[in-house]
Amino acid sequence: MITEHIHHALAQVRELQRQVLERQRFRGYSGEAKAASGTAALLIAVVLGSGRLPATFPVHLVGWGVLFVFALLTNYGAVMYWFLNDPHVKRDVRKLKPLLDVVPPLIVGAVLSGAVLLRGEYHYLFGIWMCLFGLANLATRHVLPKAIALVGLFYLCAGALCGLWPGLEFTNPWPMGLAFFVGEWTSGLILHFDQRRAIP
Repeated sequence: MITEHIHHALAQVRELQRQVLERQRFRGYSGEAKAASGTAALLIAVVLGSGRLPATFPVHLVGWGVLFVFALLTNYGAVMYWFLNDPHVKRDVRKLKPLLDVVPPLIVGAVLSGAVLLRGEYHYLFGIWMCLFGLANLATRHVLPKAIALVGLFYLCAGALCGLWPGLEFTNPWPMGLAFFVGEWTSGLILHFDQRRAIP
């Protein structure tokens, strides 16, 4: 009888813990927006690698800049749509607090990108950008599904590989396009299925 009470109490504690974690879960990121960004990364790589554009640093930088703007507008546009329209959020600005978790990696990524651009070391950019995404994913692992941490580790490994790979050129779009396609689609699927589970 005592054992039965203990099992019942443990079950209640687990359910309470699940509810607390569920309340802390950030639902503003869109799996579909992430998948769209991943698809755009692959398309940019196809265009840049097609041979129809000059294989120069400025052309490739503009290409990846277009991807950055598209991903920023798509992902944060989805967050703002969620913030303004989700009845559970009630436009409470405190619900956007998890967005602050990605600010330090963004700042470090911007500073390092600026440093290598000033020195003309363009071949380090892919590694920096991938590591930036890896750190951003790891920074949000407490308010997103746990599997997001695996995406973060994938980006960190891809970034380290790109940073250490001898002879990797910025004008080779495939490492960037493929890594971001895989990473964003994976995180998009994780978020999509997590959102579906959350719907009563």
